[in-house]
Formats: sequence, structure tokens, C-alpha cells
Amino acid sequence: MKHASAATLHRIERLLAELRALPGLKERSAGTFYRGGTAFLHFHEDPAGIFADVKVGRDWTRRPVNSETARARLVRDARRLLT
Repeated sequence: MKHASAATLHRIERLLAELRALPGLKERSAGTFYRGGTAFLHFHEDPAGIFADVKVGRDWTRRPVNSETARARLVRDARRLLT
């Protein structure tokens, strides 16, 4: 599974804007977010769709973000993890 391309990131621009607005997150490169000095969230793509890898504790969890419901859930969960 490869990192999301610029075209794929463009398709989820609204989601990216919501993530950029969360306190404590910094987008160091397109679609790659850090919490302090630690990688926290980035995106991948493959034929099955777009996926976010989110750092939960010491582990990465992969989540699909192919629907508005899944995207809203990602923002909600990211907000919770940042508090």
C-alpha cells in the first residue's frame, strides 16, 4: 500500500482541513500530521480506497476513510486522542 498521492489527498481536502484545525496537530508535509515531534497520522491508497494510519499508543491502526461517516469518525477519534 503506497502513501497517498497529491491527487488522492485532493479528494479528501475537506477532511484534511478539519484535521489541520485540531489543536496539537501540525501538518509537516501534505497529509502527514505530527503531534509534537511524533508522527501521528498519514494516508495511504490502494485499489480498495483511501486509508488513514493513526498512532494509538505505540501502535499504528489503519482505518478506511472512503465515506463521510468514516471521515467524521476519524476526526472525532483524532480529537479524542489529542486530549
